[in-house]
Amino acid sequence: MSKSDTQDAIAFTLNGAATQSRAAPSARLSAVLREEQGAKDVKVGCNAGDCGACTVLLDGAPVCACLTPLAQAQGRDVQTLRGVSPDILERLQASFTAHQAAQCGICTPAMMVSAAALIAKVPNPSAAEVEHALGGVLCRCTGYRKIIDAVVAVGSAVPEIDARGAVGDAISRIDGRAKVDGTERFGDDVAPGGALVALVIRSPYPHAAFDFGDLETVRGLDGIEAVLTAKDIPGTNLFGTIPGFIDQPVFAEAVTRFKGEAVAALIGEAAAIAGFDSADFPVVWRQLPAVQDVTAAQASGAPQLHDGHEKNVMCGGFVSHGDVAQGMGDADVVLEGSYETSFVEHAYIEPEAGFAEMVDGRLHLHVCTQAPVMNQEALAGVLALAKGDIRIVPTAVGGGFGSKLDLTVHPFLALGAMVTGRPVRMAYSRVESMATSTKRHPGRIKIKGGVRRDGTLTGLSFKGDFNTGAYASWGPTVANRVPLHASGPYRIPNYRAEAKGIYTHCPPAGAFRGFGVPQSAIAQETLFDELAAAIGMDPLDFRLLNALDNGAATVSGQVFDQGVGVKACLEALRLAWESEKAACAAFNDGSAYLKRGVGIAAGWYGCGNTSMANPSTIKCGLRPDGTLVLHQGAVDIGQGSNTVITQIFAQSFGVDVDQVSLVGADTDLTPDAGKTSASRQTFVTGNAAKLSGESLRRQLLTLVNAAEDAVISLGDRAVHIAGGHSIDLTRMDVGEDGFVMRAVASYDPPTAPLDANGQGAPYAQFGYAAHLAVVEVDTQLGAIKPLRFVAAHDVGQAINPLLVEGQVQGGVAQGLGMALMEEFIPGRTDNLHDYLIPTIGDVPPIETVIVEEPDAHGPFGAKGLGEHALIPTAPAILNAVHFATGVRLRHVPALPHRVRAALKEAGYA
Repeated sequence: MSKSDTQDAIAFTLNGAATQSRAAPSARLSAVLREEQGAKDVKVGCNAGDCGACTVLLDGAPVCACLTPLAQAQGRDVQTLRGVSPDILERLQASFTAHQAAQCGICTPAMMVSAAALIAKVPNPSAAEVEHALGGVLCRCTGYRKIIDAVVAVGSAVPEIDARGAVGDAISRIDGRAKVDGTERFGDDVAPGGALVALVIRSPYPHAAFDFGDLETVRGLDGIEAVLTAKDIPGTNLFGTIPGFIDQPVFAEAVTRFKGEAVAALIGEAAAIAGFDSADFPVVWRQLPAVQDVTAAQASGAPQLHDGHEKNVMCGGFVSHGDVAQGMGDADVVLEGSYETSFVEHAYIEPEAGFAEMVDGRLHLHVCTQAPVMNQEALAGVLALAKGDIRIVPTAVGGGFGSKLDLTVHPFLALGAMVTGRPVRMAYSRVESMATSTKRHPGRIKIKGGVRRDGTLTGLSFKGDFNTGAYASWGPTVANRVPLHASGPYRIPNYRAEAKGIYTHCPPAGAFRGFGVPQSAIAQETLFDELAAAIGMDPLDFRLLNALDNGAATVSGQVFDQGVGVKACLEALRLAWESEKAACAAFNDGSAYLKRGVGIAAGWYGCGNTSMANPSTIKCGLRPDGTLVLHQGAVDIGQGSNTVITQIFAQSFGVDVDQVSLVGADTDLTPDAGKTSASRQTFVTGNAAKLSGESLRRQLLTLVNAAEDAVISLGDRAVHIAGGHSIDLTRMDVGEDGFVMRAVASYDPPTAPLDANGQGAPYAQFGYAAHLAVVEVDTQLGAIKPLRFVAAHDVGQAINPLLVEGQVQGGVAQGLGMALMEEFIPGRTDNLHDYLIPTIGDVPPIETVIVEEPDAHGPFGAKGLGEHALIPTAPAILNAVHFATGVRLRHVPALPHRVRAALKEAGYA
């Protein structure tokens, strides 16, 4: 008899109903609520009280359920989101929906529960009161401002959204209801009861050799169903993302290359896994010399991580045109600088999670992922299965930003299910997630620029070494993309840029919103401020003078005849720029230790893959009952692709959005819409949706010989077309897919390969941005406080302006974090208490300015946005700090001790 069988029951009220639990009194309330009581609207992001995702109300007061022992609930009232007072809950739901306050949705229940407690006491809260009440809950997507607006509005008037969902309409998310009522299902919410659990054994050292002891003893333990190692991989024990760089083992075979690398996995009953101490696993470690920065890794005699990569150079990228030496010779002023950026953790609130099971001989994997088909292909190689024998059904994704492109829990779950024949679940702990997930590449950058006295740029050279960690992941993409972007969106007649990815004994660095461009923008945009100052020119005027325009060649020789919107973005900042310069100067005249500054920066980003095939496919069809169905496989990770792509499709077909039934990503049901990364979904999958909608519409109109502009309306088992035409769908043949008519369309952006000098057409479109930041610097403490942002973005055509604002504000918040506080230190940083991301009190008001310079290739002229939203933020902040203090910061994050040291060096007391 187990202890839980004899333990006195602990009784409490949950969402108005009496209940009880026989779990240990010390059990986490969050675990009891989720696993015993089925309250999956309570989320777990850290189990340390750092993220607040598990917030519930205990007798009306918000508490972190992960830090609350079950015993504290005895005889008390517990409310999750579903138990909030209906009057308050309905108003909160309406306001969060109307304001786009829920993006991925993983933090939304906790935000709303905290807000409900506030509103119960303060019916009309101020923004400051909202910030205080919600300060314990972290969000990685929204930038918080929409959340503040939503809660404040609950006490006044929630805006009404009444729109057809046409392109340009700011409608609420079509998938938003589940995010605000607690029914959204994330990776750790979907496993069936009784599923086995996976536990991974990982290296305690950044570089080590190892040998296993008696594994059979572990296999014989009660409740342990399997112990898996590299010997159990039926296919190739390697995975990755870029052909030619598939170099990461599922399980290390003899040597581990970073702290946290997997060597084995246990599959067992939940109780057995929970009671197993990883320190008891029979493995002997021999620590080996490690290199963890790019300089040490390239030094003579450094340990080599991979054969065939001399000095640990993974690969390089190169772009050159003109003559840089000539450009520097033609300059009146030449300046150079060195910059360093750190590892940045994705810190999504949902750790990696999912479950796998065998269904009729096929592997079904339900997992939080940004790239189901890419994951399917990678698993096929690892598992020695045909691709068609693997089904991947993405769950809701609680933040991705790039890292959930790669395989994480996938192979452990898949192998466990295949070996045991039972469902297997796994959710990474926060420590495990931070130890193993991919990071933003740290960069060590040297840059030099030349300018004439009239402000004309004459040349730019750039060299960047990027720490790609132990394995390639998306490192080759970073190495190749950075040289194409390191010029910024400017005309530079003489240019040379080199980037290298360097292997080190660190966690793999991979995709993270920008693929290296935010790092290069810090160097380039701060150097441009210095060049402008050296010739006595206003930084805004300097940028406008040199900015790209229609018909001007980029550094790769590519020319766009339309859609180059960087000048419009910069001009959109002018009013704020002039007023803030005067305001900051006036403030500084009267302040001894606090100094204010304003800074600007621009940015650009090529949407989609670099000079590579990048297709998306969309399917649509009509059912006999008149239902119009869109099979849309682009994973929505909070950015709103479900809504935007449906809007594009609905307009192309000719109906309102609410007449479209959406089938979301599922490798069995939806064609490959490509990965959700590189700001490609609105552009690439949006085009595929547009083409499929137009194709199905054309079929209908042709059937009755109607005019191209005829109005279509859907009826019960029929389609009606203006001009007196009706099509009885019940009289048509029904295909295996359940459709009587269907259309499938693909789109692949027109690009061209790059030559040896990086000349060519790498992207079919760029998006453009310019940001303004106002900061206050405490010169005694070295603390930097952002006060205001203005963010102008050229999106070509805003398919949904509300979603654009949400993306921009979330991007600015992440850029703020990169600039001022976020620094992952391999082997040391393993929680959200030591690793700081912006809280609701750190992000000031953000004014979003939408610029629309239509793109020739985008659907209805639209451009991608996700990456662009953070690229100019950090350099704008650093330029603002220089305005305030005269100090140029060259190492981010600009932590107080670094800022204070720079201030002291500049003569501040």
